[in-house]
Amino acid sequence: MKKIILLAVIVTASVVQVNAQSMGSTYKTALGVKFYPGAGITVKHFVKSNAALEGIGYFWRDGMRLTGLYEFHGDINGAPGLKWYVGPGAHVGFWNDRYWRDRYGRRVGGAVIGIDGVLGLDYKFKNAPINMSLDWQPSFEFGTYGDGFSGNWGGLAVRYTF
Repeated sequence: MKKIILLAVIVTASVVQVNAQSMGSTYKTALGVKFYPGAGITVKHFVKSNAALEGIGYFWRDGMRLTGLYEFHGDINGAPGLKWYVGPGAHVGFWNDRYWRDRYGRRVGGAVIGIDGVLGLDYKFKNAPINMSLDWQPSFEFGTYGDGFSGNWGGLAVRYTF
């Protein structure tokens, strides 16, 4: 996981050097890291002025989870650069059998699919190529080892905008 975070920081720093002209209080695309649970790489791209696609790859010692979200954004009056967002999405997750056991004590690994929702705040710093977001991402997983409803996804994202 430390290698993935280091790689994300290096990629973000490289993009910062190449695209330092990205300023203002809006952005089209952003790339960065998202924290909790574990750490993830996130990319957000606006397909309309009020709608964005976000992809998140979470990685931790047990496995990984890939999530795609479609987010509807709205301005918050009196707070330039701050937007609320909400939307649907889906994910697929994979985990290894190193840390997980079933109810009989057997080691299990596997895959799950699920549906997601997202509710959050997104802030673009004026005159700086930095974006931050804080969100809650409840999900429901399907499958033999799916957890059903989970309300512990989401987190804090820090991204470079271009």
